Amino acid sequence: MTTLIDPATQAPLPADAIQRILHITSSSVHIYQIPPMRSTKGHMAADWTADPKAHIFTGRVRIIETSIPPQTPEQIGEKDTVKVDIVLEDPATNDLIAAAPYTTQAVVEATIDSSRFFALRVQDPNTGKKAMLGVGFEERSESFDFGVALQEAQKSLGLIEGVAPLIKSSKKQEAEEKKDYSLKEGETITVNLSGTKFGRRARHDRPLSTDLDSDSQPPLSAFSLPPPPSSTGGGSGLGMPFLPPPPSSGRAAHRRQPSAQELGFDDGPNGMFE
Repeated sequence: MTTLIDPATQAPLPADAIQRILHITSSSVHIYQIPPMRSTKGHMAADWTADPKAHIFTGRVRIIETSIPPQTPEQIGEKDTVKVDIVLEDPATNDLIAAAPYTTQAVVEATIDSSRFFALRVQDPNTGKKAMLGVGFEERSESFDFGVALQEAQKSLGLIEGVAPLIKSSKKQEAEEKKDYSLKEGETITVNLSGTKFGRRARHDRPLSTDLDSDSQPPLSAFSLPPPPSSTGGGSGLGMPFLPPPPSSGRAAHRRQPSAQELGFDDGPNGMFE
């Protein structure tokens, strides 16, 4: 019998533990090192894709739900402990790159300029250090399925109002959700790329982004997002000219129609235009 592994810590789970895959990407997912937010409105994907050096690697995303029954006599009669982890993996070797325990909705933040990009708060299982990474899906349908799986996870964890949680969250954990985990200038986070093709390329001092120029993956330039259109200059903010509203029916009813003479026609003696 295969022993189940904790997705975040890689530690073996109890024999009676149950795992369920809520989501797995069928296409490549691009991972970015993202700068701190420039706006209080949220993260912008255009800030990540503009710099090719921000691209870390291309991998796979899985959302895994783990249920562990009570393990001690004192816990008999209690509910199973349920947790959900979002893991970034190397699809070629299935090696874990980074993991994000989904303990609150703040772990995943959608960008304000694209429905295919998310900011993901990953956590080092050994040190507990947290950092934000950018996740970009190539297909909009993949990002939609990712969001649906997160909603299902929220129901399992009781993160939606009116649904009882199956896990407990401490006050310390709730206080940490208010912190900004974006990497500041000069800060770094360790991502496990050893044993992968990305790690081998990094040891030879070759840029990771060159892997996207192969036939199997699209170039970053094709995946980059243009900056959002400016809302200044009298436009509507969507790149379309502003159109005035049509006149009201009352104004149209009182508007006098011009006569034939005013339009340049000469009405002859027979009442016909000549």
